[in-house]
Amino acid sequence: MDRLDAMRAFVTVVNEGSFIRAADRLNLSAQLVSKYVARLEQRLGVRLLNRTTRRLHLTEAGVRYHERARQVLDDIDELESQLDELHDQARGLLRISAPVSFAIRHLAPLISDFQQAHPAVGINLQLNDRKVDIVEEGFDIALRIGHLKSSSLIARKIAPVRLVMCASPDYLAREGTPLHPEQLARHRYLHYSYMELDAEQGPGRWLRGKEAAFSSNNGDVLVAAAMAGAGIALQPTFISGQAIREGRLRLVLAEHEPAPMGLYAVFAHRQLMASKVRCFVDFMEGYFGDPPYWDRF
Repeated sequence: MDRLDAMRAFVTVVNEGSFIRAADRLNLSAQLVSKYVARLEQRLGVRLLNRTTRRLHLTEAGVRYHERARQVLDDIDELESQLDELHDQARGLLRISAPVSFAIRHLAPLISDFQQAHPAVGINLQLNDRKVDIVEEGFDIALRIGHLKSSSLIARKIAPVRLVMCASPDYLAREGTPLHPEQLARHRYLHYSYMELDAEQGPGRWLRGKEAAFSSNNGDVLVAAAMAGAGIALQPTFISGQAIREGRLRLVLAEHEPAPMGLYAVFAHRQLMASKVRCFVDFMEGYFGDPPYWDRF
């Protein structure tokens, strides 16, 4: 920064024609401006200015240096202005990673509404239930579902995620409705392979370690299987809620459902956050309602 400060002091002295006027322009003392210019000449090893009691004269080296230095400072000012615009106005490409089922069911309207409000932002949405490395893989934001562990990333909770056990009316009529979690042992369990069950609460104590009749890494497949009568699924209501509302699935052991998880927007930095990231995270907050619309059944 000393080099840029000295360069700016020299250019301002030349433009203003005196150290005093340059000092007023830079809001510095004349002594400090003179010190900057002297330090610059010392570092370059050439005299840039000839000083007399009446006026300043550029040397040949000073003329050449002033021309290039002014261009460098103009380029820096223009670059900072462009970055300020990026910070103040949401623009640019926003790369988002999101869980597959949630994105397919719930993100398209949000993204459409967001881009109507911020038309200068492009969206690149990648769907993956794997936990991506935001920094290494170049994402601006990752949407994650669960109980987040501490990390160097910043997380903003967007909505609660309720987990329920559900099965089709036909399955329950055929196999019986469990009235206590212990009775799950004799039922067919449809297991989401990325789910980590807490053995201390909810149905985790009885389901953890239980061999699944059907296991998949996609919740939509498991909910579809449950509707077809394949067994009991433990799934978030953002997938199962519509089927429950329509009567194609029924809640099982509702009083024993796990503690809610959360939908989080995760990003790398709080300071100097790009406006496109800040605007998208702010836009998501409250978008799905409280409670979320998928829980209204």
